[in-house]
Amino acid sequence: MLLIMSKLPNISTSIFSVMSQLANQYGAINLSQGFPNFPVDEQLLQISERLLRENIHQYTPMAGLPSLLEKIAKLTLLHYQRKINSITEIVVTAGATQGIYTAINTFVNKGEEVIILDPSYDSYEPSVLMAGGVPVRISLNDDYSPDFNRIEAALSTKTKMIIVNNPHNPTGRIWTDAEFEAFELLLEKHPQVLILGDEVYEYISFSHPHISFHTRPKLIDRTIIASSFGKSLHVTGWKVGYLIAPEKLMTEIKNVHQFLVFSVNSLSQHVISDYLDVVDFNAISKMYLQKRDLFRQLIKDSRFELLPCDGTYFQLMSYRNISTHNDVDFSRELVTKHGVAAIPLSVFYKDGTDNKVLRFCFAKTDKTLIAAAEKLNRI
Repeated sequence: MLLIMSKLPNISTSIFSVMSQLANQYGAINLSQGFPNFPVDEQLLQISERLLRENIHQYTPMAGLPSLLEKIAKLTLLHYQRKINSITEIVVTAGATQGIYTAINTFVNKGEEVIILDPSYDSYEPSVLMAGGVPVRISLNDDYSPDFNRIEAALSTKTKMIIVNNPHNPTGRIWTDAEFEAFELLLEKHPQVLILGDEVYEYISFSHPHISFHTRPKLIDRTIIASSFGKSLHVTGWKVGYLIAPEKLMTEIKNVHQFLVFSVNSLSQHVISDYLDVVDFNAISKMYLQKRDLFRQLIKDSRFELLPCDGTYFQLMSYRNISTHNDVDFSRELVTKHGVAAIPLSVFYKDGTDNKVLRFCFAKTDKTLIAAAEKLNRI
């Protein structure tokens, strides 16, 4: 008899897939999965059409297309005043999720612990488990700020890495300078701990500017930063991201990366490389700010309670004035009875913390947001 031993026995179908399937089944407006439903920039399409017939369809170098690597270095210098070596400190990945998986599996060994701050993106824990590591899940404060007392209590000689997602999915919160300073002070006592900075929403900030690990000299020598062109350029299906890390870390990352994907889609890399010459990253936040404010204005008189949104394209809303159902049941009811799909926040917690909060994605056309708000306002 063939026996199959699952490496991830406790991992089920992603909530994002479940809610999107329900939205399709019931013809609901899908504000659950985090992808834009509006067209990409016409300039990007024109570049794609021009390059499609050129001889660029074979493997690129393992670390990435050289021109793209150079432009990532220039982008990092422009926005963060950090000078990096395009040859030794960057690798282009098949989406940020693959980059995150690669970073974790490069450095985490069997039995070593990785601190994950809940609510957290669902790929972190499986990546740690596949490395043989031990996920240590710690809840953020009620306002989704980091609880440094809990973090300090969890840090030990077994800790190999801590993952910090900023701007934060699912809450939309951005760390303050004071919080970074407290984090730096805390990690001074634990020089063995690596940092994985998930900054895929780095160009989507509103209330105050995104503070990147790129700008923290006390931490940069032990930090791997994950970025996403898919998120930043509204082309999530292209699955192109990148990692930046000091050479001593990047050398090891590349050793693993080459045996996962070797190199990333060549056409996408060429197109993005050319597009970086014309795209305005400052306009990205402005566009999403308009969408956030439109959605909040449309919902403000509903029975939902709007929570703060510093960045990303996610808006949290409490439904405690509407129902006593747990958030998973209420999110299903929202789809089946009211025609709008959202994500229950409890699924982002290891312990299933349920504060009667849902996550809505506002990376949608104004028409979609208006139609969704009309349904939500009737509840």
